[in-house]
Amino acid sequence: MYNKNIKLVFSAILVITAIWQFTEGEIGNGIFLVLLTIFPIFLYFKNELILLAFFRLRKQDFPGAQKWLNKIKNPETALVKKQQGYYNYLNGLMVSQTNLNQAEKFFRKAIELGLSMDMDLAVAKLNLAGIAMSRRRKIEATTLLNETIKLDKQKMLKDQIAMMKQQLKKI
Repeated sequence: MYNKNIKLVFSAILVITAIWQFTEGEIGNGIFLVLLTIFPIFLYFKNELILLAFFRLRKQDFPGAQKWLNKIKNPETALVKKQQGYYNYLNGLMVSQTNLNQAEKFFRKAIELGLSMDMDLAVAKLNLAGIAMSRRRKIEATTLLNETIKLDKQKMLKDQIAMMKQQLKKI
């Protein structure tokens, strides 16, 4: 993993080289270098290790995803704010099976830093509602569930929300 600033410097070098190629009359090389600049800029906004952890998570390979997340040594300096949010979100998902205290901290930090997709935000709030419900904090759990309902536009979490509402009635 390269630092986010190195990715920007590499992009700038590619653009300068492309301009030089255009002035030399090598139009094909210049176009290729401009297109090549897309990759470091993309990786500036979407960290490659977080993407690899997401791919592992889609295959239900939690240890593999955790391995990729552990390779990020200093997330505060190495990642952009949204990437830090997803870093905490993924760590919260990993830890939620074993340690609810730590999972709650990760999910709260992820929501604070921001997640770009409403569905990810809905899942984080649903997990927080489940943690609040397990600790008998009914008002907080109800608030989080209502926020989850607003964020779940495709109704993908409909069954989980209904199940949690039933459990909330028992508290």
